[in-house]
Amino acid sequence: MNIHFIAIGGSAMHNLAIALSRKGANVTGSDDEIFEPSRTRLEKQGILPNSIGWFPEKINSQVDAVILGMHARSDNPELLKAKEIGLAIYSYPEYLYEQSKNKTRVVIGGSHGKTTITSMLLHVVNALGMNVDYMVGAQLEGYDCMVRLTDDAKVMILEGDEYLSSPIDRRPKFHLYKPDVAIISGIAWDHINVFPTFENYVEQFDTFCSLISENGTLIFNEDDEEVKRLGVKYASTKKTVPYQTPKYDVTETGTLLHYNGENYPLKIFGSHNLQNLMGAMRIGQIIGIEPQKFFENIQSFTGAGKRLQKVAEKSSFTMFKDFAHSPSKLKATTKAVKEQFEKRHVVACMELHTFSSLKKEFLSHYKNAMQSADEAIVYFSHEVVAHKKLEPITKELVAAGFGGGVTVLNETQEIIDFIHSKNWNNSVLLMMSSGNFDGINYEVLGEELSSQLE
Repeated sequence: MNIHFIAIGGSAMHNLAIALSRKGANVTGSDDEIFEPSRTRLEKQGILPNSIGWFPEKINSQVDAVILGMHARSDNPELLKAKEIGLAIYSYPEYLYEQSKNKTRVVIGGSHGKTTITSMLLHVVNALGMNVDYMVGAQLEGYDCMVRLTDDAKVMILEGDEYLSSPIDRRPKFHLYKPDVAIISGIAWDHINVFPTFENYVEQFDTFCSLISENGTLIFNEDDEEVKRLGVKYASTKKTVPYQTPKYDVTETGTLLHYNGENYPLKIFGSHNLQNLMGAMRIGQIIGIEPQKFFENIQSFTGAGKRLQKVAEKSSFTMFKDFAHSPSKLKATTKAVKEQFEKRHVVACMELHTFSSLKKEFLSHYKNAMQSADEAIVYFSHEVVAHKKLEPITKELVAAGFGGGVTVLNETQEIIDFIHSKNWNNSVLLMMSSGNFDGINYEVLGEELSSQLE
């Protein structure tokens, strides 16, 4: 197979390109920018484009399939050439479906928790030596590629993102996977640049449920009202399996989980993480993993990358980084940290970085999202707002959106100065962003703060 990638450098696209190359396909690609770590990974696999840019001459009748990334535009010259000569053009999720249509497809959906549930499931699957294919939307520790495609695996585990499939296919990605086993972890309005109302956003999950195969299963978090409503709706046409937050105790090293009369010490913490754990366990049951085996093997799991990931730790100080940026994620993460470190002073810093979070009309959704923290800092950049062509916002608007009780800053150096001005004894620092506060190196910062306590 000769497969050409338009926008091969994307975080998801380059992983698929590597996976297909490892499977034996002849992979080529183009992009107008390729950043790290995509560049090094593509180069190591021998499929890094020789030149940056778009080259229609790469598109010819010898190409069996073209895979189109979201980064490309609808008038991309390579795409236009592929259309002109009638080549098969796939979005990223469409091609994943093509590769897994004869397998049992497990699709993990939800506004939050997708990567964590997928990571938990893969952790146990690997510990038990099970042969599965997978696609994960984030880089996980211990993996050099986040897509695995084989001919012999009977199960494909897919992280089901609700964002759009490609520049010419406006369907949400998870609508294209046609799951045999589906899970929804939670629904909280996101991607408002694509889904203009909450009702429209929820509708995408409703459609996702309707696309589960005839004899398929919907696993749903009944602690989430919107998800529970869908679980009830589809109970008459699908097999449905509810899950909820389990009984647990907070410990110094994490959590003691109580299940079926047994106690399992875990390294993770927070009710939202434990909900995710129960969802992953329910998926495991369906693909042949007994609950006891699941819990025995999950005890060594320390978390998904950038999800409450420890950056630095001393006896009286801990620093975390987290991908949280939407209101629901922010609230759950901050609450989890304060519950775990009840007697410590918790300082939570978050960056408004995404299109949704910086939109004036959306700010009110952040009300009380960080109220569990002892101190809360919110950062945004006027330059980023302008770059996204959004209406300007002010510190006062942001503070009002959060319901007060937050300090709003606009300069990266202000964040750094604030952090360095504090005594971090008996404290926790939580840095939450889908970016990096426009240039903060978390690892360096963690080392600096730790060294002050030595």
